[in-house]
Amino acid sequence: MLPEELMRQVRQLQILTRRAVNEDFAGEYSSAFKGRGMEFAEVREYQPGDDVRTIDWNVTARTGTPFVKKYVEERELTILFAVDLSGSGQFGSVDRLKNRTAAELCAVLAFTAIANNDKAGLLIFTDHIEHFIPPKKGSRHVQRLIRELLDFNPRRRGTNIAGTLEYLGRVLKRRAVVFVVSDFLAPLDFTSRNGHANGHGHGRSSSDFDTALRLLNRRHDVIGVRITDRLEHAMPVAGLIEFEDAETGERFYFDAGSRRARREFEIHMAANDRALGERFRRMGVDYVEVQTGRPFIHTLMQLFRRRERRR
Repeated sequence: MLPEELMRQVRQLQILTRRAVNEDFAGEYSSAFKGRGMEFAEVREYQPGDDVRTIDWNVTARTGTPFVKKYVEERELTILFAVDLSGSGQFGSVDRLKNRTAAELCAVLAFTAIANNDKAGLLIFTDHIEHFIPPKKGSRHVQRLIRELLDFNPRRRGTNIAGTLEYLGRVLKRRAVVFVVSDFLAPLDFTSRNGHANGHGHGRSSSDFDTALRLLNRRHDVIGVRITDRLEHAMPVAGLIEFEDAETGERFYFDAGSRRARREFEIHMAANDRALGERFRRMGVDYVEVQTGRPFIHTLMQLFRRRERRR
């Protein structure tokens, strides 16, 4: 992409973000995330009325006197966008590719974050870690993140979500809010037997995903954002269609003229969707779905409000 065209698209996203990020949206963001993180400050002697769950048993054992841990609220957050730019993201049946929708969503959240004096960072992944930009503040930094999302050309086409989550667990030293933005189509088929992935699994199973997600969510605040397209839920009525897997290059045929074949496809995808959502819920991880060509601000607002109600 030419630099002039790239900068024009970045400016367009900035304009879109200003329109979308009004006071209500920014306020919901702040309520949903601010104050959720707590940093250790010091220990002090136990006083009547203190929560017994804050007792520091190591210090108490050494001194023979009860001590409690004192925490302070984190006012500055670290937001990290882990964005899947594998081959399947280069698809869209309307006026937006899935990768473009992911970039727009991250732009809205990133500009909201810096408006709240938070840091924002970016990790681009496929079946390898492609690019990592450490979290920083400032509008120029966010512009850089958006430029990378719009113009980055991945070296690989596959997907390894579990490996990405494991990598984040190693590199993120300070507690962060991690948005994992992906279509979650590969390598995990959550309805497959024995936990093994169908299709292009790259040697990983859904149990690897479970383990990596659970460990990362213990130290950080993880949110799954699934980018989908309407044709991934319902196949159009047509004849024999040849498909090419965007990540492996494998070609196959589908009889879209068969009502039974279309129905089986829809049942399988719906079951996979439910299983994925249930997996996130079971591990206490927030999860939302965004569809290409549809506004997503309301979806994000609903996410913010659910988090605020839980507080």
